[in-house]
Amino acid sequence: MADTTPTFDIVTAGELLAEFVAERRGQRFTEAGRFLGPFPSGAPAIFASQAARMGARVAYAGCVGADGFGELIRERLTADGIDIGAVACDPERPTGTAFVRYRDDGERDFVFNLAHSAAARLALDEAGLARLADTRYLHVMGSSLTSPEAIALIDALVERVHARGGQVSFDPNIRPELMRDPASREAVLRRVDDCDIFLPSEADIAWLGQGEGQGEGQGAVQSESEGETEADTVARLLATKRLSLLVLKRAERGSEAFRAGEHQRVGAFSVTERDPTGAGDCFGGALIAALAAGDSLPRALTLASAAGAHAVTRIGPMEGASDRTTLDALIASHGDLT
Repeated sequence: MADTTPTFDIVTAGELLAEFVAERRGQRFTEAGRFLGPFPSGAPAIFASQAARMGARVAYAGCVGADGFGELIRERLTADGIDIGAVACDPERPTGTAFVRYRDDGERDFVFNLAHSAAARLALDEAGLARLADTRYLHVMGSSLTSPEAIALIDALVERVHARGGQVSFDPNIRPELMRDPASREAVLRRVDDCDIFLPSEADIAWLGQGEGQGEGQGAVQSESEGETEADTVARLLATKRLSLLVLKRAERGSEAFRAGEHQRVGAFSVTERDPTGAGDCFGGALIAALAAGDSLPRALTLASAAGAHAVTRIGPMEGASDRTTLDALIASHGDLT
């Protein structure tokens, strides 16, 4: 009998960036200051790094420039064990970049170069699509749905993965600036409709509670008192969409998972935060890697919570990605969080 095991456990696609991090809190973009970097980055790349470090077979589709930043990113993905056969190198555009600063209250501001960089150029031929569709899970990030090329590629992958019996996980990461673009907004809502595992934040759920962003104030995350309650939105999504698992990320208050007849809650780990970038991506990467490995939902949630906590203890978006040994040690040091 032929082996029907998928080639990959997880496939993801999207932006690849070189990121620079402000050295001190309160540093402004409007004055000279020191930045640490370059760090390999991009939300799907952080997710992929975490999943691969936990032993998942991960493949990535993306594009970098023919420059030092592109080489940095490709080397990092390869070192983490990620298949980069579908990571193209564009000779005409530079690798995408991101600069991040931290306000005094800990909130972040970014300056991106995506639209005019190699990060916006995503394409696969039929052979490439067929190869990456041979996976148990396809993970999609809302931050990647920013160009016609990326949207078309992800649409094609979703269709093929589902046709082969795989599942699609979706982290919407809804941003006001993204929702101002009708094509991106429609792509986000399409993924909400056709994903199997949904990983929203509290802000994402609040936005979806406003008629899925179709009324006045499009692109803004409004208070849930103006529409559905959070519980109503969760219940509606589970009842009316394809998804079979919804995991609500609550940052320092942990996470909750909902599926038919089951509700799980896991608290957050107490750690010293140095850089919050990538925490949610590491949470998602650990969760899907654990589910792919056959872990129970409570165990997967605990690993995901530990991964998100560990991520913030390191400076740099991918520097806090961790393996199971590291996560098990963190879990053992804190005890039961359920």
